[in-house]
Amino acid sequence: FPAVDLPDGPCFCPQVEFNGNPDSLYFSDGVRRIDFILVYEDEDKKDFEKRHTIQRRREYFEASLMKMGIELEATPSVLDEKLTFVKVHMPWDVLCTYAEVLHIKLPIQPNDLSSRPSAWRYVSWVTKPFNPSEGRIGKEAEFFTAAFEKDRLDNFFVKDKDTFFTQAMRSRMAFYILSRAPYEIRGSIKKFGINKLLDGGVYRAAYPLHDSRFNVQSAEKGCNSERFLLYEEWAHPKSFYKMQPLDLIRKYYGEKIGIYFAWLGFYTVMLMLAAIVGLGCFIYGFKTQETSTWSKEVCDPEIGGKIVMCPQCDTCKYWTLNSTCNTSKKLCIFDNFGTLVFAVFMSVWVTLFLEFWKRYQAELEYQWDTVEFLEQEEPPRPEYEAKCIYERNNPVTGVKEKVPYTACGRCFRISLGIGTVLFWIMLILASIVAITVYRLVVFITFSAKLRNHNLMDFEPIREYVTPQMATSVTASIISFVVIMILNMLYEKLPRTKTDYENSLTLKMFLFQFVNYYSSCFYIAFFKGKAVGYPGDPVYLLGKYRNEECDPGGCLIELTTQLAIIMGGKAIWNNIQEVLMPWVKNLIFRYCTRSGSEKVKPRWEQDYQLQACSKLGLFYEYLEMVIQFGFVTLFVASFPLAPVLALINNLCEIRVDAWKFTTQFRRIVPEKAQDIGAWQPILQGVAILAVASNAMIIAFTSDMIPRLVYYWSFSVYPYGEHANNTMEGYINSSLSIFNISDFKRNPRNTNILLPYNFTTCRYRDFRYPPGHPREYEQNAYYWHVIAAKMAFIIVVEHIVYFTKFILSYVIPDVPYKVKEQMKREKYLTQVILHETNLKLVTRRLKPAGGDDITSADAEMTKEEMELDV
Repeated sequence: FPAVDLPDGPCFCPQVEFNGNPDSLYFSDGVRRIDFILVYEDEDKKDFEKRHTIQRRREYFEASLMKMGIELEATPSVLDEKLTFVKVHMPWDVLCTYAEVLHIKLPIQPNDLSSRPSAWRYVSWVTKPFNPSEGRIGKEAEFFTAAFEKDRLDNFFVKDKDTFFTQAMRSRMAFYILSRAPYEIRGSIKKFGINKLLDGGVYRAAYPLHDSRFNVQSAEKGCNSERFLLYEEWAHPKSFYKMQPLDLIRKYYGEKIGIYFAWLGFYTVMLMLAAIVGLGCFIYGFKTQETSTWSKEVCDPEIGGKIVMCPQCDTCKYWTLNSTCNTSKKLCIFDNFGTLVFAVFMSVWVTLFLEFWKRYQAELEYQWDTVEFLEQEEPPRPEYEAKCIYERNNPVTGVKEKVPYTACGRCFRISLGIGTVLFWIMLILASIVAITVYRLVVFITFSAKLRNHNLMDFEPIREYVTPQMATSVTASIISFVVIMILNMLYEKLPRTKTDYENSLTLKMFLFQFVNYYSSCFYIAFFKGKAVGYPGDPVYLLGKYRNEECDPGGCLIELTTQLAIIMGGKAIWNNIQEVLMPWVKNLIFRYCTRSGSEKVKPRWEQDYQLQACSKLGLFYEYLEMVIQFGFVTLFVASFPLAPVLALINNLCEIRVDAWKFTTQFRRIVPEKAQDIGAWQPILQGVAILAVASNAMIIAFTSDMIPRLVYYWSFSVYPYGEHANNTMEGYINSSLSIFNISDFKRNPRNTNILLPYNFTTCRYRDFRYPPGHPREYEQNAYYWHVIAAKMAFIIVVEHIVYFTKFILSYVIPDVPYKVKEQMKREKYLTQVILHETNLKLVTRRLKPAGGDDITSADAEMTKEEMELDV
């Protein structure tokens, strides 16, 4: 941008008084539409030097805007005499210029392709009650579009200049100019951009206007009151059952917001199928918990009541197996054959979800004109341009370009970024170790306290309060609190905004992945796996005896962990997203209630709302992707995860809609082709989910040992039963330990030796005392290990092969969309290039200077069309 000469006088932007129309979206003349609002505060109370700098920068900035063709008008606040609102208007010529700069696609011709008959048409009456009201939100007309070119304006479908560029397009172009207009130039150093002025306090706010109040239709002539329609048909609680008006959302907020709500809605719809199957699996487990043979043996006084278990810590006491009767019954709900089927189903479901989303996304890309949204169409971030002081040759064009750092500087920044992420990951792992130590210490305490008290005063919960369960619940709560604290603590330069967000996305997801899932992975794959046996236990840090699983396995603890984290996370996020903005707006209105009786203009009403985060939808996506991980990675242990996710998402859609529509200023519209870096992250989670669930069933669940016992060790030559049965499984899965062998380990001197029995049992597959290979793993152990490895290999290969077949069979782009894309490209060739073709044909002359014949002209034209 060229240097701008400041005009004489302190103010060059005309000031007018508010005309008393609260719904006005125009300048005082009622003709020029407001495309953006800038707000600044009077500097009279600031020191002279700071006041002079701020005023000079603001005047230079506004002069730059006016020299670029932008029209400005200032209006003082009706509530606060210190505030001034600067209205920004972009004339037609400026709009055309920057529409071409930003490659905005606009209509060239109505869509003349008839839609193919679909089987879904015949059942559309089923979804009709869930559609938005057709009388309020009509279907958008379909057009073929092309990137705008100012010189070929006649080829575009311009019905009305006032509505040719939508308000979202106008706001986007206005923000593009505001982000690049200079406010100070000193020699070769150029400072520019509204973001820098906002950070420096030159302006208090910058935002596009909502077109009306959210709960009252605008009285302004020609105003569609789209915000009111969105509230009534989308954000209002009474519309919770209705489908989202995605076209109107995209039109009002831009493609980036539209694609987010489209993805969230599609994910929620797909969750319905997973939730139904998961709920069926849960009901099956609940109905069969009383008929489980191994659970009956645990609760039987003649079996579980007579099995004395070895102490699980150096200061713990002996206990009988039937004390975990209630836990064993609850474990049957989640650890059954239905869970295995559900885990395989979810592995296929996640593939179907991703493949069908690609198809749906391709349709949206075409409908919303983002098919050819390439990097060259996206301008560099202003923050990037401001730091471009080094030169390099572009490897593609060979032309010299400015970059913000040298090769060494780039390596340093990458190393610094990786080091920061690794530091936080190590901090998370340290917190996991601390929680593990807490579990070990508290388990000893609970074992001593709960075994010494019969809890008669707490009869309703006495059966539920076991040392294992008490430790698991308290540790899960502490783990959730630590996760939330680390998230708040973990909150800078790629070229484009998309690159910037993608880079941040990868780093943040890596942190969140370790933060949220590390405790679950520990319980699933590490807890109780290296504990030794009572006579030779394994110690953590050389001091704390490694914790063991419940005799039924660690699956119930993993289920508890997931339920607490998913439930707590949903509650905490809703508090942040709903309560906090509402309270802030309430406080702001309370502080300005002295002028509440005055009529407030549209721009001042919007100023009282909350400003949107600079990262926009980043944390919204992150929240949902983390939830997606819980639903897929650990679903084998918690089949109700899709149900909880579905309930949360049904609320999340309306909460986000209510928040954006009522509590926040209008977001600056942005272009987006897809969900960005979240797409490969979802695919990576889907691949990892297959291995994770197979390993949970193999190593965390007790399903494989039961199957091995049923098919091999319950009958000859290992068992005494004539037919395959689960009877005797508990006795077979618990090894025997000679109590007198505790004396070999000096750490076990605190254990009180009983007088009425000589052996105790522990969870493992080892030879009994007195055997030539006493306390070594027996044949049952090696059969189980072989069965687990075979199960993982077979299940993974079957599921991965199914995923590959589905990915190959389901095309990413529907055939109908491909046809429309080809038609649009053809029309672009014919319509937009026909003008130049005719012009060249008319001017074409033969060598002798005479006019060419009509036949020659036609031949030449055909040849040129082929060239084009």
